[in-house]
Amino acid sequence: MQVQPLADLLESFGVPAAGSIASAAVFIVVFVLVYVLGKAIVLPIVDRSLKSRDLDTHARRPLKKIVSIGIVFVAISVAFGLAEYGNFLQSLATIAAAATLAIGFAMQDVIKNFVAGVFIYTDKPFRIGDWIEWDGNSGVVEDISLRVSRVRTFDNELLTVPNSNLTDGVIKNPVAKDQLRLKFMFGIGYDDDIDKATEIILEEARNHPEIMDDPEPSVRLVELGDSSVGLQSRIWIEDPNRADFVKTRAEYVKTVKERFDAADINIPYPNRTIGGGLEMTGLDSVVEPADD
Repeated sequence: MQVQPLADLLESFGVPAAGSIASAAVFIVVFVLVYVLGKAIVLPIVDRSLKSRDLDTHARRPLKKIVSIGIVFVAISVAFGLAEYGNFLQSLATIAAAATLAIGFAMQDVIKNFVAGVFIYTDKPFRIGDWIEWDGNSGVVEDISLRVSRVRTFDNELLTVPNSNLTDGVIKNPVAKDQLRLKFMFGIGYDDDIDKATEIILEEARNHPEIMDDPEPSVRLVELGDSSVGLQSRIWIEDPNRADFVKTRAEYVKTVKERFDAADINIPYPNRTIGGGLEMTGLDSVVEPADD
């Protein structure tokens, strides 16, 4: 499609500003054609290529977005040329030179988050579907883009988190490995049998089907508190996720508590003893009633 023949046709119908309209029409048609063909042909090829390399979903998505941006850039370049607007790259350089300072200030956070997104892609601290914790927040990763990541909390709230927030601090990924160790502190009374309590804790760990035998459960006396002796249980679960973690720990603690009750082992309440005396001053100034 060329501009001049279309402009001549429009002029023959008496259309004003035929040249400008023809250029705009050519630009729009060429842009749409190149963009649609790129989406229909290039993206599927790129997607198949990435899948053949066994890349995860979280890695494929940003790469496909980069390809989509490239298709838009190519479509604009071709459309600029055929619409006779001049060389697109030269025009772009002129615009960029005039707006460099303003764009630099405006794009600081965007560029920072973009670079952070690249680091998330390369370092892979977490993947889509992982349960992560950071800065007092936690949830399951639903999407990772070049600028933000979206995390679904366990209250079903959707958090849109700038990628820089996830790379500047510490990210805890409990499900990154195949096994996860859980710890729970059981407090018993000072008069209770520590060996008996330890035996119950270990037995219930071995009896639970979701708790692993290797590594085996263990119990350590870790605290002598004001009102209780602290026994810390350490157990392992396999292929952890948030639901398994909460469910397994709750069932395990419940069975241990029931065994403690049956064995008359107490889990004491914290208590405080308040001591001290009361001192009164200034009693000499008190006037006593006179005797009649």
